Amino acid sequence: MAKKEDLLQGTLDMLVLRVLSRGELHGWGITLKLEQLSKSALQVDEGSLYPALYRMEEKGWIEAEWRTTENNRRAKYYSLTRAGRKQLEVATESWDRMSAIIALVMQSA
Repeated sequence: MAKKEDLLQGTLDMLVLRVLSRGELHGWGITLKLEQLSKSALQVDEGSLYPALYRMEEKGWIEAEWRTTENNRRAKYYSLTRAGRKQLEVATESWDRMSAIIALVMQSA
């Protein structure tokens, strides 16, 4: 299983932005969605997720609002901003380019 420290710099931000592009979620929901989409190969702990969320909020890529969950608990719900959508687009293009380059080298070596 891949852990946060196994991710390339900036990859966690890209993955979180991608998850939030599908709709707003609270932190635990983001964690569950990442695990589900990766078929349990990726598990992100709170110590990695929340600093990333705070950093992205400071950059204006996401915004947060305190609300009550379906379990009647208070949680911060995160949603993507216009700047976040643009950042996701840029990060995805960069990831696609880098992935293709790495694949070329690995196949040729």
